[in-house]
Amino acid sequence: MPSDPEASEKERDPMTEAAPPVPETNPELVIITGMSGAGRSEAIHTFEDLGYFCIDNLPPSFIRQLVDLTALPGNRIRRIAIVCDIRGQAFFEQLAGELKRLEDAGIPFHLLFLEADDDALVRRFKETRRMHPLAEEAGGVAEAIHAEREALSSIRGRADLIIDTSELKPRELRRQIKDRLFSESLASSLLVTVTSFGFKYGLPIDADIVMDVRFLPNPYYLPELRDHTGLEQAVEDYVMGREETAQFLEKWESLLATLLPGYLMEGKSHLAIGMGCTGGMHRSVVLAEETAQYLRQLGYQVTVGHRDIGRDRERQ
Repeated sequence: MPSDPEASEKERDPMTEAAPPVPETNPELVIITGMSGAGRSEAIHTFEDLGYFCIDNLPPSFIRQLVDLTALPGNRIRRIAIVCDIRGQAFFEQLAGELKRLEDAGIPFHLLFLEADDDALVRRFKETRRMHPLAEEAGGVAEAIHAEREALSSIRGRADLIIDTSELKPRELRRQIKDRLFSESLASSLLVTVTSFGFKYGLPIDADIVMDVRFLPNPYYLPELRDHTGLEQAVEDYVMGREETAQFLEKWESLLATLLPGYLMEGKSHLAIGMGCTGGMHRSVVLAEETAQYLRQLGYQVTVGHRDIGRDRERQ
């Protein structure tokens, strides 16, 4: 049966092709733009520290393609931050249209706009001795700043967060971004590693916090528990059933609940906690697991490991 030439032509016509499917769970997408010299580099570093996949100076036409890549099997990128700015010259003019495409496709995003007054921007360009992207065609730094502000006026009106950095230090800008954009979900941006270890094998060299739990009774001295580990129910029941353990956990968890938000506000993106006992096989293992479970309940991303859990067995 002869094919329909008109139907075949429609099949080849890219204008009739269906749009790429929207991922069932969209990534967290932040688009950073604004005035040159207003702190975009510091902003992208902030998002990088928060665990975002970051791209600087991305042509706007690639934004949707980047989002679509997160729908591919095996993809683990769930947070994306990109900078689109006037350095892209003609490409930057596409940004408004690309934002509309995202909205039409139901893809949520934050648009962060950074600005500063003319005096602050001129001073920063003089201090860094860098050329404004529009300086050559505009005829000078002041003229380039004016031209850029005009070009960005419509995009600025679409931003859901505008930060004036005229009087802000880099550290203050980082804090404003976290306070104003992530006040409800900041905990999930801190990656916490909890590791049990044995003091007789040395301290973990990367630990930010070390807790010594050798004050608790040692299951090693009970013949029925000696060859078991803190991952086994009998050892866990013994350690967690002690009154000393309950008193310790009450104060330890209170301390963690106080410390971790402070680390976050100071810009820390990864925290390593070491829980140590004598051999790293019993008490520290149980309490590392308990600590990890508690921190997950608070909303932190936590991984747990047991560095020395089998070393005593190997030495026997």
